[in-house]
Amino acid sequence: MKKLIFIGLTATLAACQSGPSPRGGLPTIRAASNAQTVQIKASPEVVRNTLVSSANAKGTIVQQNELNMVVMESYVRGRDPVLDSEFGPSDSGERAYRIRVRFSGSQCHTTAVQDVALINNIYTPDERSFSLPGNPGLTRSLQSMKANAEASSGCS
Repeated sequence: MKKLIFIGLTATLAACQSGPSPRGGLPTIRAASNAQTVQIKASPEVVRNTLVSSANAKGTIVQQNELNMVVMESYVRGRDPVLDSEFGPSDSGERAYRIRVRFSGSQCHTTAVQDVALINNIYTPDERSFSLPGNPGLTRSLQSMKANAEASSGCS
């Protein structure tokens, strides 16, 4: 009888150890060729809180605030001949930059990916989106977010 109980417990333990292990954390994210990526010594939650806090301080609209993604919009005020010539006019609605930051990682190691698009005629039937490549201004903004997140993370 003792052997039978021992064999049963051993088989149960082996089944538990050989089964699939739950995957912790958030999914791995992929970056498009025109996206900007940065490694941050902070948790995804700290990164998200830093993004939202910074957007609120600058008056940038936070459209989505999710576990692993923040989407912000910054409206372009007035006419802009340079943008009109490159992307066409935004004559049926407003024009805005849409900044999407996705992030995934662990307590002290988060990967953040930033995509930026220019949206003509935002929230109208004529809405058109143009993916923008990274530029020095966007890089500075991402690096500033990284520095702020790391400063408040407690990670070294």
